[in-house]
Amino acid sequence: MPVHSPLLISQQLLATLGTRSFTHHSDRIPHESAVVVVSNHRSFMDAPLLMSALNRPIRFACHHYMGQVPLLRDFVLRLGCFPLDAPEHRQQSFFHQAVQLLQTQQVVGIFPEGTEPMVHLTPPRQVGEFHRGFAHLALRAPVRDLAVLPVAIASQHETTSFPVPLKFLSLFDPSEPLFDQAGWHPMVMYQRVDLLVGKPLWITDAQRESYQGKQAKSVVADLMSYCQSEITDLLQYGC
Repeated sequence: MPVHSPLLISQQLLATLGTRSFTHHSDRIPHESAVVVVSNHRSFMDAPLLMSALNRPIRFACHHYMGQVPLLRDFVLRLGCFPLDAPEHRQQSFFHQAVQLLQTQQVVGIFPEGTEPMVHLTPPRQVGEFHRGFAHLALRAPVRDLAVLPVAIASQHETTSFPVPLKFLSLFDPSEPLFDQAGWHPMVMYQRVDLLVGKPLWITDAQRESYQGKQAKSVVADLMSYCQSEITDLLQYGC
C-alpha cells in the first residue's frame, strides 16, 4: 500500500483521533467489482470511516467549497475526493469523473443527502431526503458487474463543536444558499461509531434497458427508495 494512499491516511486519521469504529455485515461488501457506495452523512469523518470499513480506497464526490478552502482542499484531495464543479458545470463534471473511475473498477462514494445535514446538525439516526444523482450514475454508467452498496453510519458517542461561521464559507462558494445565513457550521467528531453494511444491489441489464425508456423515472425512484430504506432500517434496527 503506498505510504500516502487514501486508505492509509484514513486509518491514521481515525487512530490519531481515537475513534473506535466497528463494521457489521462485512460479508456483504463486494471486493472484485466497481461499486457505488451510498451513505448518510453528518461529519467530515464519514469518508475516512467508510474507507476503513470497506478496506478499499473510495473516491468521494464532495461539495464545491471543499475544493476552494486552502487547507481543506489539501485534505480532501489527499483522501482521493473529487470536489464538484461550480453549479453551471457540476452535473456534467460529476458524471464524467465518476464514470471514468467506475470503468477502472474503483469505488465511488456519494452522500446523497447533500450538504444539508453537514450544515444543520441532525440527530444520529435521522436520514434526509436523497438526491437522484447516484441512481442516474449507477444506471447510466457503462460498467458490467456494478454494485450499489448502502452503508449506514451509526454514531454511538460523539462531540460537536462550531468552529466556522456559515457566512465565512460563502466567500468560497457564494452559489450555496445554505451558507447565506447566520449561524455556525457544526463539526461532529465520533468517539464510537458503527458502520452497518447493507445488502448490495447489482445493476442489471433489464434495469438499464428500462432506464433508457418510459420507465426511467420509476427505475430511478426504485433505486433511491431501496438505498434510503436500507440505510434507515440499518440505523434503526441494525440488520
